[in-house]
Amino acid sequence: MSDRFFANEPITGLRAALAGDEARHLVGVMRAKTGDEVVLFDGSGAEFACRVLKVGKQQVELEIIERREVSRELSVAVTLAVALPKGERQKWLVEKATELGVTRIVPLTTQRGVAQPTDAALARLRRTVIEASKQCGRNRLLEIGSPADALQFFASAPTAALRLLAEPGAAPLGEVAARSQEIVAAVGPEGGLTPHERSAALAAGWQPVSLGPAILRVETAAIAIAAWAATGDRLNAKEQGGKDAKQDADKGRSI
Repeated sequence: MSDRFFANEPITGLRAALAGDEARHLVGVMRAKTGDEVVLFDGSGAEFACRVLKVGKQQVELEIIERREVSRELSVAVTLAVALPKGERQKWLVEKATELGVTRIVPLTTQRGVAQPTDAALARLRRTVIEASKQCGRNRLLEIGSPADALQFFASAPTAALRLLAEPGAAPLGEVAARSQEIVAAVGPEGGLTPHERSAALAAGWQPVSLGPAILRVETAAIAIAAWAATGDRLNAKEQGGKDAKQDADKGRSI
């Protein structure tokens, strides 16, 4: 069995337990039985090879076979501050952001926003993060942050980060030369930021960027930026790996 399961409690010893939805999925869908092996993760960055010890109606007890330090994270921290779209489009946004390695999503409250980030909505999105992490192999959970007022967020975002403001008609995102160990990108509602909100972002030093000639939906714009960040991170890692290999080869020739 190769499926991954999420443990709500930190795994610290030689035993672990699954309850709730995870236990029901393991027992009712995967038909797990004593002796089966599965993989658990608890959001700490590691994953655990486990063996099923006991199957109950409400809980599954497991033995830890091996702890593996496996990182599938980007080397750059990416935060998306997004005026959430309506309905299932929120779930799609969070799912794809998780797959692409985004570190954090901050629901942005704006004057023209159409969806309110209620506690119930945020709880559903956090469950989506878990499901997406199980599928894509991430061992750290994307964080769904507390809702933030747009004006306050623009003023308080770290100035050391590359701060991008999605805006039709601005310079293309692909022309952004400066990269950083931290990227914070803001995407306003489909009605756009108000002139006051936009002015506040620009006054705080945010860089407006365009994602092409078409007008994109909120979730499409956010994922376009996430994909740009992830692609650049992997290209940089590949380039660095090539440099390291060349240096190792040069050292070998000099000996």
